[in-house]
Amino acid sequence: MIYFDNAATTYPKPPSVIAAMSRALVRYGANPGRAGHAMSLETADAVFSAREKCAEFFGASVENTVFMPNCTFALNTAVKGVLTDNSHAVVSDIEHNAVLRPLHALTESCGVSYSCAQTSDDDAETVSNFEKLINRRTKAVICTLAGNVTGKILPVAAIGEMCRRRGICFIVDAAQGAGVLPLKLGNGINIICAAGHKGLYGPMGTGLLVTDGRYTLKTLVEGGTGSLSKELAQPSFLPDRFESGTINTAGAISLGAGIDFVQSRGIGAIEAHERGLCERFFAGMKKLPAVKLYSSAFDERFAPVIPFNIGDIPAEEAAAMLSDAGFALRGGFHCAYPAHRKIGTAGQGAVRFSPSVFSTMSEVNALVRAVARIAVRSA
Repeated sequence: MIYFDNAATTYPKPPSVIAAMSRALVRYGANPGRAGHAMSLETADAVFSAREKCAEFFGASVENTVFMPNCTFALNTAVKGVLTDNSHAVVSDIEHNAVLRPLHALTESCGVSYSCAQTSDDDAETVSNFEKLINRRTKAVICTLAGNVTGKILPVAAIGEMCRRRGICFIVDAAQGAGVLPLKLGNGINIICAAGHKGLYGPMGTGLLVTDGRYTLKTLVEGGTGSLSKELAQPSFLPDRFESGTINTAGAISLGAGIDFVQSRGIGAIEAHERGLCERFFAGMKKLPAVKLYSSAFDERFAPVIPFNIGDIPAEEAAAMLSDAGFALRGGFHCAYPAHRKIGTAGQGAVRFSPSVFSTMSEVNALVRAVARIAVRSA
């Protein structure tokens, strides 16, 4: 199977990440920070080392770098932690359900409202569209670094600067883009939520919430943290406040190895490699009359993700055909239906091509030939 579903989760994982996971399960078997014996202390040191790597990667302090079960959990923590009764948020029109569903839940439970800003190929226009929707009740702007359907890159630096001027919390969903596009806290970016298992090459079941500490977030979960055990109140300090119960120790340590891998390859080199593959794929698809593409070109506007369809074949059916031919791509609505409405695939969905640092040009060429064969058979 040739794997091009890296926007969902990267595969394969680097050998160093696999080795770190195996070593963690064998060597670091105790609960970190929960006991004074040697294995617990060694495990705590290994987790702290991984936390340091993640903090440095996103320009955060170590204590403000929180391990989460996934990016969705991190986004729920950030969104529900910042927004209060009857407050307002602004999001983009290409957001993932990991942002939209928590907001919808808040509209039903405590009167929160939100507005969707239209994104544009003109970054200044996009920023202006966000700013126009801000009102006196707006407490947060939340947007994706790169859309998971089209790969559209949003101008988070400029949006962050606008939020800084307006005194509004800015939360960035970096599930897509982290590890491929540079991103750090500061200049108005207050909170970053990231998936460990995508562009950071960690295992599934890992995520990060990193914050500049400016905003005190409410908790979603309370429980044992290994600290302040005599008190019933949840600790107020990070990361303990948001790491109730035993964390995914092996996952956190392996995520640290994933960060090492990305740093060693270099974000710029990873992006260049994946962009080259996307450019080849886009060029191949443009030559096939039956294939539908949803942008005029693959260029710097997009992260390495390309949606397409083969004629009028439903996207999930087309993905199944490609699977039968030996290729793994995702077809459907990718948990981001507003993005499909925007590009005109609300009925059909889309098949999503997303390479990784391990993908090769020969694999892309083979996929182009497979799509061509399906297009001919379906004509």
